[in-house]
Amino acid sequence: MSRAERLLDLMQVLRRHRIPVSGRHLAEETGVSLRTLYRDIASLQAQGAAIEGEAGLGYVLRPGFTLPPLMFREEEIEALVLGMRWVATRTDGPLASAAGDALAKIAAVLPAELRERLDTSTLIVGPAEAVPERIDLAALRGAIRAQHKVTIRYRDAGGAGSERVIWPFALGFFERVRVVVAWCETRNDFRHFRTDRIETLTLTGERYARRRHALLREWRALQGIAPAA
Repeated sequence: MSRAERLLDLMQVLRRHRIPVSGRHLAEETGVSLRTLYRDIASLQAQGAAIEGEAGLGYVLRPGFTLPPLMFREEEIEALVLGMRWVATRTDGPLASAAGDALAKIAAVLPAELRERLDTSTLIVGPAEAVPERIDLAALRGAIRAQHKVTIRYRDAGGAGSERVIWPFALGFFERVRVVVAWCETRNDFRHFRTDRIETLTLTGERYARRRHALLREWRALQGIAPAA
């Protein structure tokens, strides 16, 4: 186990205790010597962890403390790199750029050992062949965040066109296409729209009547999809 992983384990153990716990007990739970435990506590405190207490009295993690990014496990680092690389090749320009910026911010606060693993990750995302789109996905994502109605001109698989007012609340990214999940005022029901078949997108600036999360929960239930963890 690397030192970074050992420190993360110690933080997780401290999170489970609401009252001060002795150094000896923490050492037993984390499988290290008492001397190593005291060094690890000091290291975490030096890095900003809100651990209160001292040898002989016990230690407790102050409530509300947020685990810093530098405490990511190696596999979590790999998951982040792979996910960001996927986003960079499978989404619109602004979101792809944001993925690169986020990864750079994480790298800036990682200790040297983990930063090197991030930079040298061997997990690769293959080339993408997305179907071209006519609309601005960033604008669509903005409407979803703001819970605003949009008007679209849509052409279905058979070539028939229609104009709809929809309440977009989710956007699915697949290997080649993206799909908007929305409540359709025309059909008075949930509908799915491939973004490459949306010919025009007009932002109304009008907030729709229900909360986005409520629509998402209802749609998940109808699809038989378990709630997100």
